[in-house]
Amino acid sequence: MLKQELIAKNPIRHLKAGSEGQARSQMGLVMARAGLGKTAMLVQIALDSLLNGKQVIHVSVGQSLEKTRIWYDDIFKDIVEGCKLANPYEIYDEIMRNRMIMTFKESSFNRARLEERLNDLVYQNLIRPGCMVVDGYDFTAVDRQTLEDLAEMARAMDLEVWFSAVSHQEDEEAKGEGVPAPCREVADIFDTVVLLQPASGSECIDLNILKDTTGKATERALQLDPITFMIKEGC
Repeated sequence: MLKQELIAKNPIRHLKAGSEGQARSQMGLVMARAGLGKTAMLVQIALDSLLNGKQVIHVSVGQSLEKTRIWYDDIFKDIVEGCKLANPYEIYDEIMRNRMIMTFKESSFNRARLEERLNDLVYQNLIRPGCMVVDGYDFTAVDRQTLEDLAEMARAMDLEVWFSAVSHQEDEEAKGEGVPAPCREVADIFDTVVLLQPASGSECIDLNILKDTTGKATERALQLDPITFMIKEGC
């Protein structure tokens, strides 16, 4: 498999705003039950941007830098093994130069502190991100104003930002196709919301698109390989 084939199989291709000539600013949300692949999906989103030559900030709230780095190593290794990627280590070394990991304690994550650290990096010409993924943010204690501030920052910086959030099975079933708790009340802040669920009758993961205002989502549901989190046909 070549690099371009790898890009084509990334599920995020079906969800991203910001084609050439368009604004890139986007607020996205990945929801799933605990242990069902939220972090893996965020890493896939980051990898898609990296493979397309963009710079990426991975914000890890409440997790260590080393643990976050291992996520990238492990998922890329699974992709290499599953897709027989040509020149994998050359590609990995090349794209990881454009990724930077930031860690925050839960109590210290807000727009002011994030923007201060981002601006420090941009002013020093160390990185100018086109994409940011935020993992570990606790939506059960979400402050709506904080999210609105972050959305405003994304627009100001022309930045694509994706969050992860834990959902619960009973909330998913109660709300049907709507956005489940704890993100229901803030869903309007996001352009795109997807829900990962176990596929019925197979080991695959269903990616259900609950909301999309970008006009990029051509499918309402995709099926993903449970190891690589890339699109899998024939699940």
